[in-house]
Amino acid sequence: MNRRAFLMASVAMAALPAAADMPRFLSSEPFGPETVVEMARALSATPFELRPSVPEAWRDLTYDQYRKIWFNTSKAIWEGSDLPFRMDLFHPGLYFPRAVEVDVVQGDEAHRLAFDYALFDKTDDAPDLPVDETMGYSGLRLRHKYPDEANYREFAVFQGASYFRAIGAAQNYGLSARGLALRTGDAEGEEFPDFTRMWVEEPVMGDEAIVLHALLDSPSVTGAYRFVIRPGAACTMDVTATIFPRVDLDHVGIAPLTSMFLYDETNRPRFDDFRPAIHDSDGLLIWNGRGEMLWRPLANPVELQVSSFVDDTPRGFGLMQRADKLSDFADLEAHYHERPSLWVEPGEDWGQGVVRLVEIPSDKEIYDNIVAYWRPRTPLAAGSEAQFSYRLFWGDAAPHRRDVARVHNTHMGRNFDRDRWLAAIDFAAHPALDGDLSELTVHVSSGTADVSEGVLQRNPETGGARVAFTFDPGDRRAAEMRVQLLKDGTTVSEVWVYRWTAV
Repeated sequence: MNRRAFLMASVAMAALPAAADMPRFLSSEPFGPETVVEMARALSATPFELRPSVPEAWRDLTYDQYRKIWFNTSKAIWEGSDLPFRMDLFHPGLYFPRAVEVDVVQGDEAHRLAFDYALFDKTDDAPDLPVDETMGYSGLRLRHKYPDEANYREFAVFQGASYFRAIGAAQNYGLSARGLALRTGDAEGEEFPDFTRMWVEEPVMGDEAIVLHALLDSPSVTGAYRFVIRPGAACTMDVTATIFPRVDLDHVGIAPLTSMFLYDETNRPRFDDFRPAIHDSDGLLIWNGRGEMLWRPLANPVELQVSSFVDDTPRGFGLMQRADKLSDFADLEAHYHERPSLWVEPGEDWGQGVVRLVEIPSDKEIYDNIVAYWRPRTPLAAGSEAQFSYRLFWGDAAPHRRDVARVHNTHMGRNFDRDRWLAAIDFAAHPALDGDLSELTVHVSSGTADVSEGVLQRNPETGGARVAFTFDPGDRRAAEMRVQLLKDGTTVSEVWVYRWTAV
């Protein structure tokens, strides 16, 4: 899917002054804390049925035609009220051939919204389309009135399969999250579950968070999701996912993250673009159960690449965007330096498993090619019930150990004699790196390449330290390497881990 195109199609239009009533309710039914869980449990005991498609004329829209229809934000849900949130709706069609039911929860009742074409504006040459008020929407957008601001600004979007994305108050959209990943990277192909129905609880005055529920369905699994979403400088989401497998799930991804990485200083020669880097995320950060902070720079390999980081009771993981200056990208339109990082913090003991990183070859920045998620060691059995809770942090930082220096950047290329590869890792300025660098020990290791000793120098521009070393992979197509800084036997830096691959 061309993600960039749909980010553009989702940009909020300027708010108009007039207020409008809420769309008509098609039906109402009781709703309580366990409603969606009970629905998912019952649904898992029945064979999977693909929900109907929207009318053919909607499915056959071209991209240009799709963009000629957009939501009128003056007709948003709760427009004209003093409530702290607004909700916009997306019309179906094109890449969204099956619509989603959207309900507004008021007290202990859920009211299903009718599809109302009058909620949308369109150009004079927009195509004529059949309207069925039962067909639903393709997703929704949430907006919030930030302190000292007059307008409501968007901060989260749920649209397409089980995808959703959010931003901090001063950021642009970048990477996405998903409800669940199934068989990502497997030879037999991936299965993409859908959020088929969503319920949004009507907020009250003073609410700092908005609550959204979602029903997930696919041939292999059903699920009930609850999101407590708090906009702010960083947007946080408290997620509770209750999973009901229809079949044995031996490869399931919990809290999956999806991003784009095309190139940076490690693989720049492969691309003849004027910009020094193009990516939504530049590294995978893991705070493992042993207390280590692992930093794995992302790659755009020439062949599908899968990495697994074995762990027990992880403290968190995420896809980070550490390049945060305009000069890192020299892109005045995409604003990659303002894309959020996304950190996952488990809410309970997730036990044994792996943080899995899937890197897919890509030649264009419009495609997401990076996936990261937690894969439990024990498969989820058919007919069972499993619950996972976690918090998502969408922002420019992540909760992590403050007593270690983080990796600032990675440079990769040939050495002066062109007979070995050279890696240079910059660690950011940190109190642990102050003083005489000779007091630090550099540990460079590899089980698959001949590596030299690391040379440690002060980087006068960053104020941090740089470790440089050379390596020779021989005839191998890939080499795993690891670097960390120690003082008196104690780690004082993140652990840099890297997989070099031959081009």
